[in-house]
Amino acid sequence: MVRIAAPVSDGRLGWIALAFVVGALSMSAVRAQQPAAQQPPAPAQQGQAVSNARLFTHEGALVLHFIKPDKTADFEAVITKLKEALQKSEKPERKEQAKGWKVFKSPDPAGANSLYVFVIDPAVKGADYQISNIILEAFPTEANELLKKYGEAYAQPAMNIVNLDMLQELGK
Repeated sequence: MVRIAAPVSDGRLGWIALAFVVGALSMSAVRAQQPAAQQPPAPAQQGQAVSNARLFTHEGALVLHFIKPDKTADFEAVITKLKEALQKSEKPERKEQAKGWKVFKSPDPAGANSLYVFVIDPAVKGADYQISNIILEAFPTEANELLKKYGEAYAQPAMNIVNLDMLQELGK
């Protein structure tokens, strides 16, 4: 019998461990079903929404983003603009989204790519989490350039979305 002990200080380690397990499992599942993988958005037409809204109808979600290693700076720049867009928005749901939306970068590669994990807990019911729509809403004149970099950063498969419902909160 092998025992593994690790200090857990605030639950963050648990989320990270869960993300890695889900990532490892989903990578093999996504490779087996590559046509089902999500595609990054195409650049927007000036002033138009890029694609359908991304709504999370469950309590939370993990979104795994597989990014080309040479494009991580571009992806991270768009995430910085996303944060700015959420903070400057006049929409109350955008402020709520920001409170429960965390972005992690795995220190370990996901195959040949870099792995970024969005932890959305709690998900704001009815709020659009489509990054391209949020960027376009906040930065209409910069959106095409930002979304071009964003789209070009993705590897194949691009991303995997895992919806979550709370089973138990073990610390309560």
